[in-house]
This record gives sequence, structure tokens and C-alpha cells, in this order.
Amino acid sequence: MAFAAIYTVGRLKHPEEHPASREFNEAGYEVIRQAAKTGDLIKEFSPNRVRFPEESIEGEGSPVLTLTVWKNLQSLFRFTYSGHHMQALKDRNKWFESIQERQPNYVVWWTEKLSDVSWKEAFKRYDFYIQNGPDPFAFDFKHAFDEFGERVSIK
Repeated sequence: MAFAAIYTVGRLKHPEEHPASREFNEAGYEVIRQAAKTGDLIKEFSPNRVRFPEESIEGEGSPVLTLTVWKNLQSLFRFTYSGHHMQALKDRNKWFESIQERQPNYVVWWTEKLSDVSWKEAFKRYDFYIQNGPDPFAFDFKHAFDEFGERVSIK
């Protein structure tokens, strides 16, 4: 059985102590609590002590990284575009700096084993996506692939 992994990346517009950044952090805690309640979130990786690849997202604000593994692509997609997470997506422009067109704010991939998911792997997949675009190795929701490498439309 394959799992869907997702790496997200961005930079806050303001320092950590700014009210907007505190609001983002509060919303983020609520989002992850809601994710855990779904039963579809398999694992969340802590970003503590992770060395942020500065070339990934240029800017001055604090980096925000997430790395999670989900039961499948459909459950990940469903969670992403509902509830607290959907509201956070709507509010992201007040919290995050704009990113360049060629710099996506997330990348998704399939994994057979949880032990294969790591920050190093996430950075590799993200870099691959930037260099090559969507592929079964690294993709986004608009250009998704199933666990067998076939194009798939998710809704």
C-alpha cells in the first residue's frame, strides 16, 4: 500500500512576534489538530532543527516547512480543501510572502514505506519538481499521478 507524502514551504511576511505571525501559528495548530482527527494523517515530521534550504524560497521572513504523510492522495486532497485548512489557504496572503511563479509552495509524492520519508527526501522531490515540473516522482494536485505513475484527476 502506498502513502501520499506532502512537503509545503513558504516564508512569513513578518517576524515571529508580529500579530499576523502569531495568528498564523494559532491557525496552524488548529489545522494540525483537525488533521489528526481525520484518521487519515499517518505521520507529521517536526521542522525543529531542520536546516532550511535558503535557495528554495527566497525572502526575508521566517521559513515555514511542513512534511506529512497521508493514507492516500484523495484523503490528503479532501483535507487540504476543507475545514480549517481551507480557511488558512484563503488567509495565506496576509501571512506569507508571495513566491515566484517557478517556486511552488508544495510538492506531493508516493511512498511505499514511511521510513523513506525524510526532510532530505522532501527537499530532493521539491528541487526535482522545480527543475522538471510534475512527474510521478514529484507532482502537485493539478498534475497528479497515482501510485503506479499514471495521470489521475482528483476532486
